[in-house]
Amino acid sequence: MRETPRHTYQILTKRPDRMGEIVAELPTLSNVWLGTSVENAEYLGRLDELRRVSAMVRFISFEPLLGSVAGADLDGIHWAIVGGESGPRARPMLELWVDEIAAICRRNGTAFFFKQWGGKNKKATGRSYRGDTYDELPILRM
Repeated sequence: MRETPRHTYQILTKRPDRMGEIVAELPTLSNVWLGTSVENAEYLGRLDELRRVSAMVRFISFEPLLGSVAGADLDGIHWAIVGGESGPRARPMLELWVDEIAAICRRNGTAFFFKQWGGKNKKATGRSYRGDTYDELPILRM
């Protein structure tokens, strides 16, 4: 990854504590973004674990978003990706939950990326949120 700075690598895990142990021995690279998945409030503790990881960009994948995360603290988190579950057994994602994340992102200066509504046919449900498309990316500060 160090030898290919023209590429951006996004590493996502459900175990940010373990990620922290591994990257502690490695240099922090601007082209390596580290993130964790948070599906609902039960997993908000992963945010604290991710904040302890040395990274130029830390991101949260709220996907599949399966419940409210209204209590999320995005301090130190540069990017939030939001998406619903897709496939034949997809569980619904409420617009209220997306609203909560969008508001938290605005308060914290966290880039907001809305990926999809999901559902049985994700192409049919699309990726428009509140009449717009949100493709925000984090601003790199070096």
